[in-house]
Amino acid sequence: MSHVVVLGAGTGGVPAAYELRDKLGTDHEVTLINERPNFQFVPSNPWIAVGWRESKDITVDLELRLAKHGINFISELAMSIDAKEKFLTLADDTRVDYDYLVITTGPKLAFDEIPGLGPDNGHTHSICALDHSLTAWTAYQKFLDNPGPIVVGAVQGASCFGPAYEFILTLDADLRKRKLRDKVPMTFVTSEPYIGHMGLGGVGDSKGIMESEFRQHHIKWHTNASVKSVEAGNMHLTLHDDAGKESGEETVPFKFSMMLPAFRGVDAVAGVEGLCNPRGFVLIDEFQRNPTYPSIYSAGVCVAIPPVEKTPVPTGAPKTGYMIESMVSAIVENITEDMAGKTLSHKATWNAICLADMGDTGVAFVALPQIPPRNVTWAKKGKWVHVAKIAFEKYFLHKVRSGNVDPVYERYVLKALGIERLAPKRGDD
Repeated sequence: MSHVVVLGAGTGGVPAAYELRDKLGTDHEVTLINERPNFQFVPSNPWIAVGWRESKDITVDLELRLAKHGINFISELAMSIDAKEKFLTLADDTRVDYDYLVITTGPKLAFDEIPGLGPDNGHTHSICALDHSLTAWTAYQKFLDNPGPIVVGAVQGASCFGPAYEFILTLDADLRKRKLRDKVPMTFVTSEPYIGHMGLGGVGDSKGIMESEFRQHHIKWHTNASVKSVEAGNMHLTLHDDAGKESGEETVPFKFSMMLPAFRGVDAVAGVEGLCNPRGFVLIDEFQRNPTYPSIYSAGVCVAIPPVEKTPVPTGAPKTGYMIESMVSAIVENITEDMAGKTLSHKATWNAICLADMGDTGVAFVALPQIPPRNVTWAKKGKWVHVAKIAFEKYFLHKVRSGNVDPVYERYVLKALGIERLAPKRGDD
């Protein structure tokens, strides 16, 4: 009997645990470890921050649900990994031995890299975590009593740009409903070289679509911008030209701000010699396996992926839901093959598919593969994307609650987009 441990219960970790149990049967032990007792659906955080969702709407208690499927669950923070001896040490000093480890922790938020950034010790909010989104909602309610300028965006080194676009346009929609939009100047600040770059070098006509959206909604922007510092009510920027040279400085005032930070690897993972790159992201080969420690696999935001292209201000590459799902499926198949003494053969489909909600409409982005040149690249706008995002949220939460191992993107998103033929082959298909 082998023991497979999954570290991190997010959009990669919970499906990984379910798929491993389904694939391995009762002959092997599966344990999921997470610092919180519940699953949180991160893509809904922008709605939390404007009061369109409550915590209970997007969280699922895990222990009893996992137990029904024969999955062990430990709600405790992992403090360290001994990759040579194959065990984890948790915050309560529990030792957890493993034969295979699947790291799906997500990132550590690097607010500390910019003075004044972040919700804890700074002056900006975040929608990267549920508790941060709830804090943003509290601040937003106070803002509504005395509205003023809003600044939203993503700092230098950020790799997750979609939620920033979603949030500023969701704020726009919410303020229009409240008849307050005319009192709120809005500015988008980003390290991207142009609006709609998304860390992907653009997708279809994403530049034209997103610039048009911003113009129609009276949203100003600063691109090629790095945030020097933030103080109460003011964000200090350094602007750059297309060659990356400093071209000026700008101070943007605000009464409410949400800025996405750069990411690093979480401490327990980043501290393992030979496991990660300098930013603490897990190094993987084409089979999602770490080259130094072949019993360790990884999927999701915590893996090391190079930028799609060099940009004047540093940007990273996003890891979208479809990519994460295909990573997880490849890991499950490869662990199964390794247990059987077979040569690993499954590779993730590194495609980017994103449903970006905009409050009352939305844009779907498809980049196949993520890194250009691509076989498919397009972006489509419509109210159907807003409806699809809501349906996707409900379907994914149902999957977590029920233990459904059907891949969400293959089952729902690809069919909705009419490109189900692009789904990767799975198992014995």
